[in-house]
Parts: sequence; structure tokens; C-alpha cells
Amino acid sequence: MNIFHGTTEIAGQMGILSSALEKKGYHSLGYNTFHSYLGYKDYLVNTDEAYLEKNQDQLIADYDLFHFHYNTTMCKSYSDLEKIHALGKKMVMHHWGNDVRFHEQAKEKNPFAYTGDSPPNEVMHERLTKVSSFISEAIVQDYEVYEYVKEYYQKVHVLPIAIDLTHFKPAYPSKDKKVPLILHAPTNPDFKGTRHVEAAIEKLRETYEFTYKRIEKMNHDEVISLYKEADIIVDQILCGSYGLLSVESMALGKPVVTFIRPDLVPTFPDTLPIVNANPETVYHAVERLLKFPELREDIGRQGRKYAEENHCKHVVVDELIKIYQNL
Repeated sequence: MNIFHGTTEIAGQMGILSSALEKKGYHSLGYNTFHSYLGYKDYLVNTDEAYLEKNQDQLIADYDLFHFHYNTTMCKSYSDLEKIHALGKKMVMHHWGNDVRFHEQAKEKNPFAYTGDSPPNEVMHERLTKVSSFISEAIVQDYEVYEYVKEYYQKVHVLPIAIDLTHFKPAYPSKDKKVPLILHAPTNPDFKGTRHVEAAIEKLRETYEFTYKRIEKMNHDEVISLYKEADIIVDQILCGSYGLLSVESMALGKPVVTFIRPDLVPTFPDTLPIVNANPETVYHAVERLLKFPELREDIGRQGRKYAEENHCKHVVVDELIKIYQNL
């Protein structure tokens, strides 16, 4: 079976899923129109919207199943969906968050939520309505995103973020390190809650000795090499769920600080070792990791095991294949 992924590469997922699908005997390739400094390139054709729209008929003929991402397809108007539907070919839409995070709805259960990256509500509603008139099933990474799309589709599948663990050799924090390194890597400081993180960091400097680095606008390979040196990684403390950086941090054996909405905690495996903190508690969460070096190593080891059990691309793609087979 030939599988088309497109058209927005989010967190390297089109390439990672395609590489795992290839190992299972499928032909899978991502067509990406979103180009960023992160520099994803594996199992991808980095192209543009004009190319896809011009070549849509050939692509529709070449592929058997269409796995779209981030509420995008080969045509801005979604006219390609009608053609694929008419041929009886399978389709699924994979939503990632900011493409469907309705503004007021996000704040109902999370006063810290930042939705500045999401389009206006009416635009998201219009897009979801158009897409779901041809695509009956969707995929989301967790139940935070699930709530925004569940009313539009006949069925919504929850599929964890996938990573290639061969690229992540664990480097557990040493409990003997006297000056620990804290990292924060905001792709969008407003979304990640960077001002709250750095306010806590400045306050902690008054009492504790550590090094702090803020990483921005570096490609993915460079960033991973820096993560390996960290003793504590602070990720996103507003969204209410965890993303790729948290998964990669756990895979590297690092304790990671992220905000998980209290009502969502039971939706994750009970082994989730993330240090849960929001803007009001991030100071105390990081302080605890600074005060107890042995805790950093212990949580780091739990994180590696959690990543292996829940986010390894081969584990995730086995579930994805089941979704494909039952579309």
C-alpha cells in the first residue's frame, strides 16, 4: 500500500511515521509545505502548495491512502478531498493542536492556555466542517486536542507522538554534578510560557547555583546535542499537555517540567514521570529538582522507560496500521 502524508510537517511526525511504515513493508512519503529552521528532511519531499495543487491528480492516482496533517490537504480549498472520496480511497486527518484549538473552549478548563497561534474560531469551524464532510475519522495526539474535534468526526483516534529512539541515547543527570544545567527551548515563547519560566529562573538564582540556557532558532539535530548536556529541561507550562520536546527529553533520560491539566492526568499512563507545573508552581517544581540531585536521575530513568513503552515509533506505528486497516 502506498501512503501519502501531507502537507504540514509538525514535530517531524510525517517523516518518523513514514520511516516506521517503510520498515513494516509499506511505501510511505511525506509532502511538506511548511519549512522552518528545524530542518526536517527524512522521508520528506519538501515542496510548496503550488506544486501539490498542480500535481494533485497524479498524486491521487499514485497513492492508496491519504494521511493529512494539521488541517491541510493538497488544495487550500480542499477540492482534492472530493476527488479522493469519489475514488473510494481511504483518508484520515491528523490534528495537532493549534490548527483546532478553539479560543474560549481552551480557557474553559485551563486559565493558562495561550491560543494566539490558532486561527479565528469561525475559520477553524469552517475548515473542520469542510474536511469532515469527506473524511469521517481523525487522529489526535492526546485528549487535550480530542475535545476540539470530537463533534466533527464519526470517530477520533488518540495516537501518541512518535520518535526514533535510535537517535536518543540516554544521558542521565549525575547526582554529583555541583552546577546543574537547566534548558528551555521555546519554538514560540508565548505558547511555551517562557516569561513565567524565566521569572522563576531569576528568582531561583538568588538561592541556588546553576546554569540556564535558552535555546532558539536552531535546527533539530543541533538542539538534540545540547539537550544531552542538560540536567533539567523545562518545556511548555501553559498548554495543559506535553509535546515533542517533553518526549525527546524523556527519551534522553532527562527530568522534564511541563504542565499537564489535572483533568487530563488520568488519560495518560499512570507511569508518566513528567514534573507537573504551571506558571504558579514552576518555581517550586524546578527548586525541588535543584535541591534533590538524586531525584533528577530517578525521574530521568523513569522517563526513558516511559518513552520506550509509549512513544517508540514502532510501537506507535503498530497502532497506526490498525487505524488504517479499519478506516
